[in-house]
Amino acid sequence: MAQRTVIKLVDDLDNKEIEDGGQTVSFSYNGVQYEIDLREKNAKKFDDALAPFVAAARRTGGRHVRGSKSTGAVDTKAVRAWAKSNNIEISSRGRIPAEVVDQYRAAGN
Repeated sequence: MAQRTVIKLVDDLDNKEIEDGGQTVSFSYNGVQYEIDLREKNAKKFDDALAPFVAAARRTGGRHVRGSKSTGAVDTKAVRAWAKSNNIEISSRGRIPAEVVDQYRAAGN
């Protein structure tokens, strides 16, 4: 008997399934680190809400991620699921190779 495992990503804000364009957003507030999975619509709302505060703030650390979308790094869960569905072998943990992220983005994600 064959068995298939399906991973569905869900938006942490509205509990709707993330089909395309979702991402994991990492942020820090009052010294506490947070991470949230958002659909593209909610990620844009998050970006828009923070934009005036980010524009007026001083940068204190971190690094700029080259070639990234406006909120930073891609959703690693989505990249791994995409890679698996496209028969691209990557480890289930750790850094995702840049060429795989480039392929993911070139595919319209």
